[in-house]
Amino acid sequence: MQLKKYRKKAQSFLVEGTKSVLELLQGSFEVTHLVATEPFLMQNEEVAAKLSDKLDIVTEKQLNAMSALKTNQSVLAVVRCRSNEPLGLNENEYAIALDQISDPGNLGTIIRTADWYGIYKLICSQDCADLYHPKVVHSSMGSFTRVQVYYTDLHSFLEEYPVVYGAALKGENVHTTKFGNGGILLIGNETRGISANLEELISKKVSIPRLGGAESLNAAIATAVMCDNIFRITPEQSPGLL
Repeated sequence: MQLKKYRKKAQSFLVEGTKSVLELLQGSFEVTHLVATEPFLMQNEEVAAKLSDKLDIVTEKQLNAMSALKTNQSVLAVVRCRSNEPLGLNENEYAIALDQISDPGNLGTIIRTADWYGIYKLICSQDCADLYHPKVVHSSMGSFTRVQVYYTDLHSFLEEYPVVYGAALKGENVHTTKFGNGGILLIGNETRGISANLEELISKKVSIPRLGGAESLNAAIATAVMCDNIFRITPEQSPGLL
């Protein structure tokens, strides 16, 4: 299940490591099999009781032999993939749309960032990295269990929504942009940026000021900077925090 064609055939994927598996078990994903070491089960007795009929106990050496991680001394879960369900948005919430984000590590980090800022809906172009790629699952650090991800034709999706903020090299300064109560933040490809056919759907282009010589920002970092400014709390809004 490390390869997409096998994940697709089995409709299952792997989740590895203590933190990710424990977060997984608190969500609504269906675990079909659990492979764990004795030390993990001794520290997490409720897991052993809950999944006793789906559990195999192995040594650390055996677990590492079947793991995609460099070292995995605790647990591995086989999990059923969710169906690709459409997401609806209301006017008072934010979502993130991703255009051709091909790097699995970037996608996982963006999911984790979205979770941090309370954004629970991601809309991905159909050529984005696979949600269930091991690097996506691992780099999301469990956040994939809380953030809904929907793969679709982005142009058709975005044309239904009037407020789309596009992260661009040339646009309004993100530090002075007045964001509304809701909308879609559109993040483009790591190298090429936002696709030309999507630019017509952007209601406001927003840029992170470049103060040095770097040619571009990593897509996940750009997402974090944008999100932080969208949800920025000013002294007037919350004086008790300062």
